[in-house]
Amino acid sequence: MDPDSTRPRGRVVMLVDNGVHGDSRVQKTARSAAEAGWEVILLGILGKTSPEDSWMIGDAQVRLLKVPRPLAQHPLNLRRSLRRPLAYRPGRYATQRLNALKARRLDLEQRQVRLDEARRDGAGGSYLIGKLLLLPPRATTKVRTQWARLRAGELKRLRNNQQNENLLLTRLSIQFWQKVMGSRSWRRLDPGLWDYEIAFGPVIDELEPDIIHANDFRMAGVGVRAAERARALGRPTRVVWDAHEYVAGVLGREDNPRWLPAQIAYTAEHAPRADAVVTVSSTLAELLREVHSLPELPDVVLNAPDRVVDDARLGEPVPDLRALCGVGPDTPLLVYCGGVNPSRGLETMVDALPRLPGVHIALVTLHPTGNNTPSEEVRERAVEAGVGDRVHLLPYVPHWQVSAFLAPADAGIIPIHHKPNHELALITKFLEYSHARLPIVVSDVRTMAETVRSTGQGEVFRAEDVPDYVRAVQAVLADPQRYRRAYDRPGLLDGWTWEAQAAVLDGVYRRLRPDVAPPVRQPADPVLH
Repeated sequence: MDPDSTRPRGRVVMLVDNGVHGDSRVQKTARSAAEAGWEVILLGILGKTSPEDSWMIGDAQVRLLKVPRPLAQHPLNLRRSLRRPLAYRPGRYATQRLNALKARRLDLEQRQVRLDEARRDGAGGSYLIGKLLLLPPRATTKVRTQWARLRAGELKRLRNNQQNENLLLTRLSIQFWQKVMGSRSWRRLDPGLWDYEIAFGPVIDELEPDIIHANDFRMAGVGVRAAERARALGRPTRVVWDAHEYVAGVLGREDNPRWLPAQIAYTAEHAPRADAVVTVSSTLAELLREVHSLPELPDVVLNAPDRVVDDARLGEPVPDLRALCGVGPDTPLLVYCGGVNPSRGLETMVDALPRLPGVHIALVTLHPTGNNTPSEEVRERAVEAGVGDRVHLLPYVPHWQVSAFLAPADAGIIPIHHKPNHELALITKFLEYSHARLPIVVSDVRTMAETVRSTGQGEVFRAEDVPDYVRAVQAVLADPQRYRRAYDRPGLLDGWTWEAQAAVLDGVYRRLRPDVAPPVRQPADPVLH
């Protein structure tokens, strides 16, 4: 029997390559699709710090899967190379060999200690014999140790060469596979992408989805191949690729020059095979259509905040931002919310504080299951600059509370550097700041700078330029109401709500599978946060 004939509503299986916690876009997508009447199962990755492996987001079910990564180790790291023929074979053998020789030297030294002790006790003859007997093993051990160090050094140099994208041999090897295999070259450049297929594929097949919603580039191939297998069995499964960013604009891995070319090839092979594409901005939509020769312009689904919040979530009190920072209502308070890495520009905020007397900054960056070392390093930078008492590290709050939580601040800061993906979208924090009705101080990255200039909701400064950032902050703090009035423009915030985005996504689902689409539900009376 066709499973669709007995199912009361269409089943959407969503895929994401993270642990779901902290990914507000994925959480909102799952919840809103379930509220629209779809049966939603969200599959993510079970990490070492994941607090649980299954739970519910509204009526959507979340399951985290174990994803072993045996193929993540590139074959180059597992075999010898003619580049350095004297190098030890890859793996732990070099360390084991060096330690074994170190143990041998320690043993010989201990034998010498015992001979010295015997000599003090008057055993002169045996001392001389023992001394002579130690000479050969000492000499051979010394030679073997020098040889082992040479070979271990050759292995280290080999690894460095293989990770150096500027070396001719490295470039030629990458270009060879790109030329020979085209978009299939990821199979040689990053076979670890198969690990996701091996873990997710059987579970997707068992669930027999009507629609597969693949988030971001790693899940694009997993979703597309699962849909192809389903159609081969007679099930009309359709796949939506949700492109969160432009893969060619992602920062590559310093330890692996093959990683980014592999991800680009992987995306290029699978993106054109998706039945529909959605993405985060109109700028990126145009770029994706051009790069992947898509037949249609992708639909835009902004990662906007909820305007309507259900009663269960309303019952959770919103933390007091200023109380957590220990400052009163008259203290100028700037806020940054989101991840921390060198391209996010938080150093600009910290370095500017000595020029902004009395101003405090709240960094809402502490992830409940993540590595918060970068945040601590920002605080250490502030301490070294003598402004540590004005920098406050705060934990994330649930995504539906973010705007209300940030609202008591005087301005929202987006100091990001010029990177390809930073130019393309109104990022999540931009929309969260907007719903908090905060003046926004943003670096001159393309899309957000153009928006701020057109709406008048903030100031733009030159990225990584501390004096220009200080100018922008001072302008906002001098007359914050001037910038807040921009949010009174009719319809501005209405278009930046998740409810508006969810309607777009539901329309995509219904267009792909009208035969299993649930009845259209009347919108609930809005409960505004």
